[in-house]
Amino acid sequence: IVIWAAWLGLNVFLFVYYFLLFDRDKKFYYTRVLLGCCRRTMRKQLDHNLTFHKLVAYAIALFTAVHIIAHLCNFEWYNDSQQAADGSLSSILSNLHQDEESNKWLNSIHTNSTTPAYVTFTTIPGLTGVIITVALILMVTSSMEFIRRSSFEVFWYTHHLFIIYFAGLVIHGIAGLVRGQTAENLNKHNPEHCVQDPTHWGRNNTDSHCEEPEFESIPAESWQWVLTPILLYVFERVLRFWRSRQRVVVTKAVVHPSKVLELQMHKKGFSMEVGQYIFINCPSVSHLEWHPFTLTSAPEEDDFSVHIQAAGDWTENLIDTFQQQKPKTPRINVDGPFGTASEDVFQYEVAMLVGAGIGVTPFASVLKSIWYKFQHADQHLKTKKIYFYWLCRDTGAFAWFNDLLASLEQEMEKSGKTGFLNYRLFLTGWDNSVAGQAAFNFDNDTDVVTGLKQKTSFGRPMWSNMFSAVATAHPRSVVGVFLCGPQALAKSLQKCCHQYSSLDPRKVKFYFNKENF
Repeated sequence: IVIWAAWLGLNVFLFVYYFLLFDRDKKFYYTRVLLGCCRRTMRKQLDHNLTFHKLVAYAIALFTAVHIIAHLCNFEWYNDSQQAADGSLSSILSNLHQDEESNKWLNSIHTNSTTPAYVTFTTIPGLTGVIITVALILMVTSSMEFIRRSSFEVFWYTHHLFIIYFAGLVIHGIAGLVRGQTAENLNKHNPEHCVQDPTHWGRNNTDSHCEEPEFESIPAESWQWVLTPILLYVFERVLRFWRSRQRVVVTKAVVHPSKVLELQMHKKGFSMEVGQYIFINCPSVSHLEWHPFTLTSAPEEDDFSVHIQAAGDWTENLIDTFQQQKPKTPRINVDGPFGTASEDVFQYEVAMLVGAGIGVTPFASVLKSIWYKFQHADQHLKTKKIYFYWLCRDTGAFAWFNDLLASLEQEMEKSGKTGFLNYRLFLTGWDNSVAGQAAFNFDNDTDVVTGLKQKTSFGRPMWSNMFSAVATAHPRSVVGVFLCGPQALAKSLQKCCHQYSSLDPRKVKFYFNKENF
């Protein structure tokens, strides 16, 4: 009962996961619309889809272990019942119909020489059980963070063993190893009544309700639980394959300092929102690998762009492919866009954007969109103030983003909204010569590191001071905090959000949002 209840709960979760949330085009776009009238905290749960995915995986692994242990215990009990000759109820049930060909037996172990290894490797339930257990172990172990970070390809390819897992799951129970009393026989043998005196069971018994019990295989039902998710997944894969085969034109490719590749592309019918991401495939590098990258373009632009930093074999090979002066530009396939938490940035009156290294990419899209809104004097912009913080290890990382920030500075001056954007740049890695040069030129109008009006800060920000200043400046506002960066930074920001949020609903409240891929 425990196993089946857990299995039912897991499949309900999977059904909701695939059926309600499978719109990967806008990632829960329609669900967000349906929940538009609900509390912000409820809508934010949609951004924890990866956490939900992991919880379901852990639950499947846990109950798989319970399932295996239960079968091992059953096998030992069946084996003991087969060998017992003490006239006990289990012994009597085990020996019923063993010598007949009517297939009405209960105990699947018919001889004393049957071993667990024999049943495991000579029956359909045993073989499929071993296969899907091995597949599950490989998927779980290869999903560990250190494996994903060091060898993403191992994680990616091993995770596709779920195809074998579900195929084995569907046929796991077709042999009918688990058996139960037949419905017809229940009318002639009431277990609650007849269990009192099993020695008098038989067809010649004057009590018609105590004939010998007859058993049959319980039909396999696992396919009923996985059919809907499988069909939805196949539909989604077909849709994504069709969409990824649409022609993509690379209009511009630039390699910036710190080995960052900027790709500007055009695709017919492509539509996006701020902060979304796409999956990119380059057949020249790998025909099978797809990797997610945040869009750095704005929805108002005709082309869309990404910035790709060298962070592994695939990205390094991609950058090298574009650096080679070939007569023909390498082909790029694109799937998406997909939604993220950053889509909600304009739903807050005040927003704090925090990017670490290449994690600034979703906020490049946000700031570009703001620039266009200023250009067109958009009166529907709900956001009144944006605080932007960018943490980088080296000065070269600032280079490709400087032009955008400089344009924003000029546009805000023209529109009389110089206080709309407050940005701070933090250099977390430097040498004494850079620090000395910055100190020597501190009185200049522009920063010596970036060339912007805002001076670069050396070291890491004091987040307590930042949050305290924002809470003081906006005592009655709802502040959205958006991060694209490491988990350690996420914990610090989340802690500050709780610390500086007022218990009074009429006062300042910080909501934490983090990009998840």
